[in-house]
Amino acid sequence: MKAAIYSQKRDLDTFLYLSKFISELTKKNVAVTLHDVMVENLNFSRDFQTYSNKKNLSDQDVDLFFSFGGDGTILNALIFIEDLEIPIVGVNTGRLGFLSSFTKEEVFNELDSILAQKYVISRRSVIEIVAPNSGIFFPYAINDISISRKETTAMITVESYLNDEFLNVFWGDGLIISTPTGSTAYNLSCGGPIISPENNVFVITPIAPHNLNVRPLVVNDNVEIKLKIESRVPQYTLSMDSRLCHMSTNIEIILRKARFQIALVQPNNISFYETIRQKLLWGNDKRN
Repeated sequence: MKAAIYSQKRDLDTFLYLSKFISELTKKNVAVTLHDVMVENLNFSRDFQTYSNKKNLSDQDVDLFFSFGGDGTILNALIFIEDLEIPIVGVNTGRLGFLSSFTKEEVFNELDSILAQKYVISRRSVIEIVAPNSGIFFPYAINDISISRKETTAMITVESYLNDEFLNVFWGDGLIISTPTGSTAYNLSCGGPIISPENNVFVITPIAPHNLNVRPLVVNDNVEIKLKIESRVPQYTLSMDSRLCHMSTNIEIILRKARFQIALVQPNNISFYETIRQKLLWGNDKRN
C-alpha cells in the first residue's frame, strides 16, 4: 500500500506531527510519497519519494491521500487527484473543518481501520467550468464557483440561463453556484440552504442582491448553467473554491457537473448530520 501526504502548512509543529505520522505508516509497511513543495517548506529529507501533479500520483499507484490542514487543503488536493478516484483522508488541523473528518488524535486511533479499508466513502460532486479561450488552467471546484465584481463599488449584472432557458438577471455583488458540499461554505454565509451531500443538485445564491425578492434557488445538477456578465469595468472576478482569476466581461461561462467525483473517507460512526450538529452546535443550548 502507498499513501500520499499533503499539507500547506510550514510550521515546526506540523513538521514534528507529520514526521511522527510518517513513521507510524512506515511501521505498518505503508510506503509514502510527499508533495514536493511540502518537502521544501518543511525541510523534509530529500530521500522521500515525491509527487507534484496528477500524473505522478497515477504513476506511483497511490492508494490513499492524507490531507493535513483545513478544508481549503482538501479543496486544493483536487488539483492532484482530479478523476483518479483516490480516497482522501482529511485530517483537520485548521478551525471548523466540514470536509476534514478526523482530528490529529483520531487519525492515529483510526489508522488501522483506515488502512484496512474499514471506513465509509462519501462521494462528492464537482463543478466544471466550460469557457473556451479563457486561460483557466484547472476548471473544477468541489465547493463552489462564484462571480463577483472587480475594482468597482458598483453592482455587477449576471444574466443566467438553465439549459439555454432564461432564468433571471441578478443585480448585486455577484453570484454563487454551489455543490451540496459547498452549501456549508460561502453559500451558507450568504443565506443559502444546507444540502446533504447525496443530493444531485446545485444551489444558485445571489451575493447581496439589489432586488430583495431574489432568493437562493436549488436546481438539478444535470442542467447547464450559462452566465453572461456586465460590469462598469471590463473584468470580473471568477473564483473556483480558493483559486481566483480575472475574466473579461465578454467571456460567457457555462457551469455543469463534472464527469467525476471525489471520494472522502468518513469515520463509520459520524454521519453528515452528526457533523452539522458538531460544527454548528445544533442541539446545544448556549443561553446559559
